[in-house]
Amino acid sequence: MQQQSNKQIAMHVSVVSIVWNMILSAFKLLAGIIAHSNAMISDAVHSASDVFSTIIVMIGVNISSKERDADHPYGHERFESLAAIILAAVLLATGLGIGYVGVCDIIGGHYADLAIPGILALVAAVLSIAVKEAMYHYTVHYAKQIHSDALKADAWHHRSDALSSIGSLVGILGARLGWPVLDAVASVVICLFILKASVSILRDAISKLIDRACDPKVEEAIAEEILAIPDVLGLDDLRTRMFGPKIYVDVEISADENLLLKDSHAIAQNVHDTLEEKFPSIKHCMVHVNPADPAALKKNNTPL
Repeated sequence: MQQQSNKQIAMHVSVVSIVWNMILSAFKLLAGIIAHSNAMISDAVHSASDVFSTIIVMIGVNISSKERDADHPYGHERFESLAAIILAAVLLATGLGIGYVGVCDIIGGHYADLAIPGILALVAAVLSIAVKEAMYHYTVHYAKQIHSDALKADAWHHRSDALSSIGSLVGILGARLGWPVLDAVASVVICLFILKASVSILRDAISKLIDRACDPKVEEAIAEEILAIPDVLGLDDLRTRMFGPKIYVDVEISADENLLLKDSHAIAQNVHDTLEEKFPSIKHCMVHVNPADPAALKKNNTPL
């Protein structure tokens, strides 16, 4: 039920993003053509690419929310990371294309022939900054709420668009003040912002495909929670691995060696249930119980 709810939230946020991006990209493209601003046209292309990237997010979230099956016994969460990688590639290609146009204008040297952007381009840049920054905060809020990597990547796509619009604003303003080349320079700056965002998204997504351990602070919190559970005398081993946005946990605890099997099992079950309840990102927890000296003191154990 929770997984279905998360999927509905992600789909709703994605639809909102698509609608606003279509409106914004159309307006910026029109403003760029009318006001003769290459920077604004580049910015419009960036916004248009957001529509495609959001569709990728929707596909990734839809697949990752499927229940586990015989072919995928651990679930499909890694498809979210795959969607984020595709999104990063789209961002990278978009950034390189925008940068290429800007560099060609700069090295062309015919600055006097470059058109001076009109006032409409300035209006479009200011409007874009406001809308895209609002979309970033809206999307990242829900990305954190449902722990979605793909939605978080899409949020940063909005932020990169807002930053690129700031570059457009500076370049257009500079061009109107007598330095037409600044419009082309702004395109290159936009390119750099986009490339930085794409590399960041790519690194994060890849790290979650290679069984990387979860954040050390999260591991420390998990260890403290385990040691606070009654009848747990020690924490012998704690291993975590990321599976898309979810965490798999393998734990070895120590308990009184004289306990009955059913009592040891009850302790392990308590550890399992407590961790999955306290940490929503934990998808599954495997607990192994080792015999310990009854005199062992929990305070002598430190989190791994």
